[in-house]
Amino acid sequence: MTSLPNILTLGRVALAPLVAALIIAGWPAAAVSLFILAALLDLLDGKIARAMKTESASGAALDPIADKILVALVLLALGGSGMLQTWHLIPAGMILLRDILISGVREYAAKAGVSLAVTGLAKWKTTAEFVALALLIVSPIDGGGALYMGGLAALWLAGALSAYTGAQYLLSMRKAG
Repeated sequence: MTSLPNILTLGRVALAPLVAALIIAGWPAAAVSLFILAALLDLLDGKIARAMKTESASGAALDPIADKILVALVLLALGGSGMLQTWHLIPAGMILLRDILISGVREYAAKAGVSLAVTGLAKWKTTAEFVALALLIVSPIDGGGALYMGGLAALWLAGALSAYTGAQYLLSMRKAG
């Protein structure tokens, strides 16, 4: 766990509650800055692990968990601060439901000796989540105008991709045994 990529991944985990606290405190510029830093760390940790040939099972397991922690805490902070209301809680719920469900499916698959690779569409889902959350975090700066609407559109896209990729993983697991 002491390799540079794993340290970067743990850094994302440490940043998540800080981002959420800054959202709740009403400091969108600081919150989005730390959120973008966390997203960049997500890009870097895997690239560094591959370049340094330090890929590990613990890193592969921790990386998606770090993403889920960041996304979940930001969604909760946005909901708690009133930025996500009524119907917009549906895609947020789909994202959280899929992440929890797939974590369990991956654990079950691992115990059964089945590897469930991350799909390209699942990577797009994560990208849509990060774009949505960054736009929503920073949207108070423009008074909830275009940034907020763009963030909501990306959130609904991420919710739809969550439902679809979640179903894909479940079907893959079913086929595997």
